[in-house]
Amino acid sequence: MSNGWEISAQAWIDSIGEHGDWAREHVLDPVMLGRVGKGRFERALDVGCGEGRFCRMLSAAGVAATGIDPTGPLLERARQHDPSGDYRPGVAEQLEFEAASFDLVVSYLTLIDIVDFRTAIGEMARVLKPGGTLLIANLTGFTSAGAERGWVRDEEGGYLHFPVDRYLDEHPFWFEWEGIRIQNWHRPLAAYMTAFLEAGLQLTFFAEPGPLSGDAAHQERFRRVPWFVVMEWQRASVG
Repeated sequence: MSNGWEISAQAWIDSIGEHGDWAREHVLDPVMLGRVGKGRFERALDVGCGEGRFCRMLSAAGVAATGIDPTGPLLERARQHDPSGDYRPGVAEQLEFEAASFDLVVSYLTLIDIVDFRTAIGEMARVLKPGGTLLIANLTGFTSAGAERGWVRDEEGGYLHFPVDRYLDEHPFWFEWEGIRIQNWHRPLAAYMTAFLEAGLQLTFFAEPGPLSGDAAHQERFRRVPWFVVMEWQRASVG
């Protein structure tokens, strides 16, 4: 069964732009780029690179980036934007790279797309060099547990609260906005944390970032709900 990305690819390209959507530009990008800037990374793998936006940001930060994605139209767009970039078809559950190939692996809002996320996390850990970093941006379980329903509003359309339901169950849901309709997955935070630990990784950074810029209305909504989590996990150094 399709997860909607092939059908929604053009709508995604039209929506995301080079600056990203509001949340990427004003909430996640500052944190993700800040973490990249604190490391001395030479070679990165962007798992689920989509249209290649973050690969280009990594390159601008001086990190040689390889992007993989299973969605052909998104890869085509990435190559149009960046003809000299390294963009390849691939899936997170079976990375076509030798062990210890990268000192940075990035998953920027892609774990929610991956059905077998435990295998994918194991693969990301496998291709990390000893001492390398896995940098994760993901939806929080609080948000994904209510994302299909969305905000509960009053009669005037004002935002009342964001519901949480079936939090401990792992389950798919369909998410729609601006002509995009894709299948994401909800999992409790413990499911992800356990998978990272079982892959032999050590947590070195954890944040639930709020917006650092942007219009007041968006800022209010993104401060009322814990929308994202950013984590760094490190593979143990040899010796």
